[in-house]
Amino acid sequence: MVTRVDATLAHSRLSRDLLAHDVQLACLLEVSAAKPGNITPAHDFSDTTYADMARSALALGVAFARRRAQRRRVGELIADGVSATARVTGANTNLGIVLLLAPLVRAEATRPADEPLRPATERVLAELGVDDAEAAFAAIVAARPGGLGDAPDHDVREPARVTLREAMAAAAHRDSIASEYVTGYEIVFDTGLPLLTEALGDGTSTLDAIVSLHVGLLATRPDTLIERKAGAPAARAVTAAAREVRAGTKSLEEFDAWLRGPDHRLNPGTTADLVAATLLIALLTGVELP
Repeated sequence: MVTRVDATLAHSRLSRDLLAHDVQLACLLEVSAAKPGNITPAHDFSDTTYADMARSALALGVAFARRRAQRRRVGELIADGVSATARVTGANTNLGIVLLLAPLVRAEATRPADEPLRPATERVLAELGVDDAEAAFAAIVAARPGGLGDAPDHDVREPARVTLREAMAAAAHRDSIASEYVTGYEIVFDTGLPLLTEALGDGTSTLDAIVSLHVGLLATRPDTLIERKAGAPAARAVTAAAREVRAGTKSLEEFDAWLRGPDHRLNPGTTADLVAATLLIALLTGVELP
């Protein structure tokens, strides 16, 4: 006889399995699309490969969706995600993705059936504490991201003195991932998701729609990883070129070659992270990705 406890445990396992699947699928789709300037099945970087990204995607899904997910705070999820990634690859493959997906995973794991994902995400962000900042700071240092530099306020190498959302607010002007913590994922919900659904609505294949999403996001705002590594003029030039692609005056192939060229090794990595978050939200809210 199946008891109520058995049924509850089975539902919990199913929910965790579905969440792991959605995280893994979002990450695998993001890296599998031929997005200009990023790692793809056809393009590795010197220090990171497509295989590294695929292994990281699978590990992250398991780490985020293991048992007791509802009891883990965002900081713990970030720490678990970075640790799981480090066990399968020596490269920093997905720190931005981990930072963006952790609040979404927490929101999905804790929201009741009548609470939509967006207000659930805002609730999770409002609940962030100093302990979340402490765990996230340690994870960021462990991941050794490129272009980190020194922060004038709330440096991740120093003990956390404010909540994670407050720390992100101090960095929001220079980092799109941080700004999402402040605005309740405004870029992803208000720009990314409409771009994706519009492309899919035109009958575009899933991977091509992801490329369209990536270029569309680049066309709306400079990539902050490029800005940190190559400077604001370079980031603005990439945005201008993305707008040319959207207008049809520059081809995707030309854009990709320019980003990867010897004098223009410009990786729009933050935009790729925003793409992954958009894809997870799409999966969690029932958008069909055929």
